[in-house]
Amino acid sequence: MKAVVFEQFGQAPTIQTVADPKPTPEGVVIKVEATGLCRSDWHGWMGHDEGITLPHVPGHELAGIVVAAGNQVTRWKAGERVTVPFAVGCGRCFECTSGHHEICEHPKTPGFSAWGSYAEYVAIEHADTNLVRLPEEMEFATAASLGCRFITSFRAIVDQGRVRPGEWVAVHGCGGVGLSAIMIASAMGANVIAIDLTDAKLEFAKKIGAVATVNASTTPDVVEAVREITKGGAHMSMDALGHSTTSFNSIANLRRRGRHVQVGLMLGEHARAQVPMDQVIAFELEILGSLGMQAYRYPAIMAMIGSGKLKPELLVSKRLSLEEAPAALMAMGGFEGIGIGVVTKFQ
Repeated sequence: MKAVVFEQFGQAPTIQTVADPKPTPEGVVIKVEATGLCRSDWHGWMGHDEGITLPHVPGHELAGIVVAAGNQVTRWKAGERVTVPFAVGCGRCFECTSGHHEICEHPKTPGFSAWGSYAEYVAIEHADTNLVRLPEEMEFATAASLGCRFITSFRAIVDQGRVRPGEWVAVHGCGGVGLSAIMIASAMGANVIAIDLTDAKLEFAKKIGAVATVNASTTPDVVEAVREITKGGAHMSMDALGHSTTSFNSIANLRRRGRHVQVGLMLGEHARAQVPMDQVIAFELEILGSLGMQAYRYPAIMAMIGSGKLKPELLVSKRLSLEEAPAALMAMGGFEGIGIGVVTKFQ
């Protein structure tokens, strides 16, 4: 099969012909019909993830068709249309048996601890635990866009952030994760403030549900701006970028007993960001992390998509070929463009 491969961290990936994957007894092989381009892949390529062994195939946002299943797989067979959350679970450890597959003690994550989906085929472990059936009417590109940013934002807003109708929600960073969060929080009935450095992203954020925006490149004090708009601070706030400044601002702009959810990966120089701990104590704030979402929670998203409350297809901004993926991967060190790029052509 053809795949995007990098043999050294930070060096240009290339298109190579590599062996087709084979399913493990509990796993499947999926013919990739679409795979998303995510900043997390860039972090992996840069060597920020210790779980990657070289040479490596990135890619963790995928949708496709099962072409082979192991002899212990009971729920899936060849020909079925599927997607998979990027944070897969073994189904057996304490966290998995407690329902928290996204923080499995023994993950085999495509694109990180296993070869990923920037390829014609990808192998997925523990298929009965991790695969999600796709509605026939859902495009593969839309389904792939759910696999990391959208489901991560859904769990961050709905499960971790516990957003309620009428609350103020601040979203710091309007890349794929942030725009997904804005759409979801708005659909939940919240009043969403979008914060970013570019007017184009902020304008798009308003089109998908934001009721107010703050341009951090021209606003002297982002925290004060959010407090003024909300008349006291956000009930829930999310750092969708993963930067010391956005993380700090997201915590500092909360009202009393507010909830901060960290979704943007804090790696490299941002791994030990400053926290306004005095405010955390004085305001009884909550600081929560959020990593992916379990496969069994997908029906909640699918129901909202089916009803028209969520339209993730609006976030798919560009479609690329596999040959274009290496350059797109290397370019992710800068800030994301508007929406989500998806590879949809593999030949």
